[in-house]
Amino acid sequence: MAIDLASLWNHGKPELSEQRFREALQNASDEDALVLETQIARTYGLRRDFGRAREILSTIEAQAMKASPEVRTRYFLELGRTYASTTHPPESQTPETRQLARSHYTQAFETAQQAGLDELAIDALHMMVCVDPDPDDQLKWNMKAVAYMEESSQPEAKKWEGSLRNNIGYAQHLRGDYEEALRQYELSLAAHERAGRAANVRIAHWMIAHTLRAQGKLREAIDIQLRLEREWDLAGEPDPYVYEELEHLFRAVNETERAEAYAHKLRESRKQE
Repeated sequence: MAIDLASLWNHGKPELSEQRFREALQNASDEDALVLETQIARTYGLRRDFGRAREILSTIEAQAMKASPEVRTRYFLELGRTYASTTHPPESQTPETRQLARSHYTQAFETAQQAGLDELAIDALHMMVCVDPDPDDQLKWNMKAVAYMEESSQPEAKKWEGSLRNNIGYAQHLRGDYEEALRQYELSLAAHERAGRAANVRIAHWMIAHTLRAQGKLREAIDIQLRLEREWDLAGEPDPYVYEELEHLFRAVNETERAEAYAHKLRESRKQE
């Protein structure tokens, strides 16, 4: 692509991302325009407007099927995400929607694999955890994605390490293997530090502290979360998940007043969402 999608994306602000993609459409080639349309559809998925996302994808389906492997892969990826993703409410996930997502993610993976588009092949593999949410299945899919990443020589594929290690850590946490979860979170943290992703570094520390809480290491977890609160505030992006953890932690150590203070902060932050 002639367009750098990563520079246009702000996953926390899908409306802004849509605006950037639509501006990029004005001077895009035919192929790039199709890719941009898939990303516009994704912004609606992030806003839980899955019907609108599918409408956008339906308008480019005929063109996409005749286009490059990248366009086809991205089309199938985004169509899959309209049926099963981390954005979907659990009650919306039925055997039928999961089967539709599985079919589209499989098509995305096979198309990317055949074309040597390792970054997108990994994306398709990592989305399969939304189809098979059992922790053992999550672990299986993420391990397959990590193996694919490690075998790839493509720099864009290597950028997946931080996210994939985080996902493996989360699956291990769900399985109750907290030591292995921490090991994976540390690997995730190191990958994000190498890449210079400050926000992702903070998220990795949050995951570590969350697991420390599960282990009963409450004071260690409190120290990390208090530091994260300061760092997010300095970045101008106060994090409600930090408030939520601090509420739980202070209740666990019987510091009720501090727990109530963070419960209040959490409520106030949610009013602004």
